[in-house]
Formats: sequence, structure tokens, C-alpha cells
Amino acid sequence: MDDLRERWLGRVAEAADEAALEEVRIAALGKKGEITLRMRELGGMAPEERLRVAPVLNALRDELAAAIAARRAAFRDAALEARLREEWIDVSLPARPRRAGTIHPVSQVTEEIVLIFAEMGFAVAEGPQVEDDWHNFDALNIAPDHPARQEHDTFYMARAAGDARPPHVLRTHTSPVQIRAMQERGAPLRVIAPGRVFRADYDQTHSPMFHQVEGLAIDRDVTMAQLKWTLEEFLKAFFEVEAIDLRFRASHFPFTEPSAEVDMRCSWKDGVLKVGEGDGWMEILGSGMVHPRVLTAAGLDPAQWQGFAFGMGIDRLAMLKYGIPDLRAFFESDLRWLRHYGFGALEVPSLAAGL
Repeated sequence: MDDLRERWLGRVAEAADEAALEEVRIAALGKKGEITLRMRELGGMAPEERLRVAPVLNALRDELAAAIAARRAAFRDAALEARLREEWIDVSLPARPRRAGTIHPVSQVTEEIVLIFAEMGFAVAEGPQVEDDWHNFDALNIAPDHPARQEHDTFYMARAAGDARPPHVLRTHTSPVQIRAMQERGAPLRVIAPGRVFRADYDQTHSPMFHQVEGLAIDRDVTMAQLKWTLEEFLKAFFEVEAIDLRFRASHFPFTEPSAEVDMRCSWKDGVLKVGEGDGWMEILGSGMVHPRVLTAAGLDPAQWQGFAFGMGIDRLAMLKYGIPDLRAFFESDLRWLRHYGFGALEVPSLAAGL
């Protein structure tokens, strides 16, 4: 047994790598290994001899298994040390300017919008991007035959064969978040809902996936005058101008009544947009007073509560403010474009330092 022990421990020590060590383990402790075969011979020994040999064999097997495990750990530690020597990096070094990351304009503008509305007491609400038919359409007073429900405008999710329930959709607006917020938080309520939305459209000013922010204020005496003031204060802060002139045009949205498209006074001089001055008008958002049916669907009594809502495109606001001509470029992952229009990671927007 001493010779057997020294021979196998010597082979473990001589193994040059993990593959060689595995060969030693199989030859000694595998199903047909020498130690394993010796263990099987115990059944044919006399009782006295078995009592003498079995403890020695068990101890040898355990010692050899421990030696193999220790040798394997040593190989792995050495491999890790070699890898660390090759892949080291000094994290205290400054970032290389050409590799510095930039913040996408949509992310930056979203932060600007959240900051401005937070100063006016609006919380941020979020919801799922895959919505059920009720939250996306029915609860918002959108009729079954409304064009927005057609497949040429909305992305419908696949259904299992035989499933009679209305299919889920990629949300076409963030208005379902308003429904969920009213259901969960009740009234009074002031929230904005920024996020991705999806519609089947694609050209220079439309994308199948884009970003919206919608706002909602619910209380007992909310008026259109408060809506107008809220939008004026937001646009003045966002475009960083002293004054702004808005024009409300009567319109129709299923979820608001009355409804209004909002135009902003502006001018184009030498290809530069001037906000708050000039003789031109630009449509900027849609708004209105929340429809009583929407309040009822969300679990609020329209005899007790009323409110206003508005919605605007984050991508379009970014295009207007930062002079980006094509909406499609937002989603093309062109690093040259992002280096030109992107924002530094530490350029955090603030009302004091500017947006």
C-alpha cells in the first residue's frame, strides 16, 4: 500500500496541466481505475483481511482525491494570475476622450422634461409597453371602429389559436399609464408619463417606435386656464425664452372634451427656429379636459373630479430645440451622429444652470 500511495501521489504532483491531472484521476479513481478495482476486491477477502485492508484503501482513496482537488485548484489559481497579468487596467487613469460615452438626445430631453414638470409638482408614472386592449383603447373612450384600432396603424401581438380575447398591442400612446395611475393613486393627482410608444408609420418625421410624454392633472376645480398656464410655463422653461405665445385650436380626441391642438408662435430665420417671436405658428401638442367616460373607467366620479391632459412627442421636441432634421437618425445607431448631437455624461440639466 505504501508503494501504491507514493506512486499515485507522485503522478499527481508530476501532472503538467488540468488535462494530465484528469487522466491521473481516471486511471486511479475512475470506474476502471486501479484504486477502484482494489476496492472491489474487498468483497472476496476473508473477514479478518477485509477489516485490515479496507480502512487503508479508504484512507488512500480520500488522500488521493484531496491531492487531486488541491492540484486542480493550484492550476486554476495560476491560470487566473496569468490572465490578470495580461488583462490588467488602471481604473484610476482618466477616460480617453475619443472613447468617452455620450447621452442620447432623447434621454437628455426626457430628463429636461421631467425636471421642469417636477418643479410644478408632477410625479413620473410608468406602465407596460405591451398593453391590453382595454387600457389602450376602451378605457380611453376609443370606439371599436376608430381608425387607431386598425392594423395599418397599430401593432397587434400574436394570439394562440382559439383565443377569443382581444389581442394585446404595443401601446400606441402613454395614455394607458394615466388610466393605471388614476386606478392606483386615485385623486387628486398630477403625473406625467414619458416613454416609448409604437405606431405603424415611417418617414422623415415619423418612426415605428418613438417617445411621448403625456401629462394629467385631476382635482375638483381644474380648468382650461390652468392647462394653458402649465403649457406656457413648460415651453418657456424648455426652450429657455422669456415669453411664449400659444394658440389653442378646437380639435377632437376621444379621451378629452373639449379638446384643443396647441400651436406655438415662432419664426424661421436662416434655417434657425426662433420660439416666441415672428409671424409663424407651429403645432406642438394636443390637449384638453379629461372626458367624463375616461374618469369613470378609471374609477373616479366625474361629478366630483375633473382634470386636464396633454401629450407631446419627445423626439419632436428634441428635433426642434437642437436642430435635428430627420427623426429616423435617432434610431440608426450611428456613432458619428451621436458624437455630434450627444450630451456629455455629466451635463445634467437643471433650471438654474440651463437645460
